[in-house]
Amino acid sequence: MSTLAAVPAPALAPRRAWLADLPVLLVAVVWGGSYLAAKGVTTSHTVIAVLVLRFLLVLPVLVIAGARRLRALRSAQVRGAALLGLVVGGIFLLETYGVVHTSATNAGLIISLTMILTPLAEAAVRRVRPPAAFLGAAAVSVTGVVLLTQGAGFTAPSTGDLLILGAACARTLHVLLMARMKALQDADSLSLTTVQLGSAVLVFALLAALPGTGATPWAAAADLGPGQWAGLAFLAVLCTLFAFFVQIWAVRRTSPSRVSLLLGTEPLWAAAAGIAIGGEHLGAAGLVGAGLVLVGTAWGRRAAAPADV
Repeated sequence: MSTLAAVPAPALAPRRAWLADLPVLLVAVVWGGSYLAAKGVTTSHTVIAVLVLRFLLVLPVLVIAGARRLRALRSAQVRGAALLGLVVGGIFLLETYGVVHTSATNAGLIISLTMILTPLAEAAVRRVRPPAAFLGAAAVSVTGVVLLTQGAGFTAPSTGDLLILGAACARTLHVLLMARMKALQDADSLSLTTVQLGSAVLVFALLAALPGTGATPWAAAADLGPGQWAGLAFLAVLCTLFAFFVQIWAVRRTSPSRVSLLLGTEPLWAAAAGIAIGGEHLGAAGLVGAGLVLVGTAWGRRAAAPADV
């Protein structure tokens, strides 16, 4: 997760546009696989420790890559980014605890509700009525989530499902805060993301130092096997570092909305990874629900997106 700088991009020929699209699509694929990877690396006892390890692996690279621009940040921008980092920390805690207690498929599809929740929240803040098409898309998505979480029969949603829904709400809060912090409007995206991740890592480290919060990062690292280290490297290098740099690269060569629409295929890849690799089963109701979530979020994005894609 990172911020996208809304930098105007020159129009590209179709072939060149697709060359810019392919790395972004790869980001959606690896993000879709991140839920299954997190399940393989993390237990309820090691969530905080794994988060510390994951971001400590990439934070030094971001600091070194953007050292000059970091020094150029004003104090108000540092404070604003640090505050947003607290929200980012909450997002990752909710997502990671959530994926431990639900399926990778459910996690990837429920988190996609951010695409619906964010425009709804923004409309509420601005006191405007969303378009009828968007409200219809939201209804389809919510219906899909209800069916998805009841794939094995109509029971209460699991704790993991509710935590992932909380993460979707926290993602929405992050977007709204970012849009309304005037001090951050002209700040460098790399620097903002570095400060946010640094703030989040500080939160994770403080939590890890408290008694009763699970394994320490060092104890968790010692217990990881080769396959789990590979999963952690996948989360750190591909899902965080690679994904961030691709977004920054792509948004300057195409449009932010085009990048956003391509990243919106993430839940499709999460479902594919969970079913094909993780051996997860949705059941008839779950399959219908997954389809409705995908249709609803795609419809909602198009109903809310500007016509620059």
